[in-house]
Amino acid sequence: MRKFIFNTSILSSVFGVWGVAQATRNGPRDWRLIAMWVSWGLSVAVAVGTVIEESKDNSLSLDK
Repeated sequence: MRKFIFNTSILSSVFGVWGVAQATRNGPRDWRLIAMWVSWGLSVAVAVGTVIEESKDNSLSLDK
């Protein structure tokens, strides 16, 4: 769990939700809002996937 909390890509994607939330609250409701939420979700998914892959690579290098 610590590997997720302290990873900078996870932190930046989580803090990135602030801008999307502000745009949702204050901005117009159109297709761009949906695109912003989808892109934020994809960035979180990529960040989590990257941490998992790095974890696998580190565990494989420790086994040698």
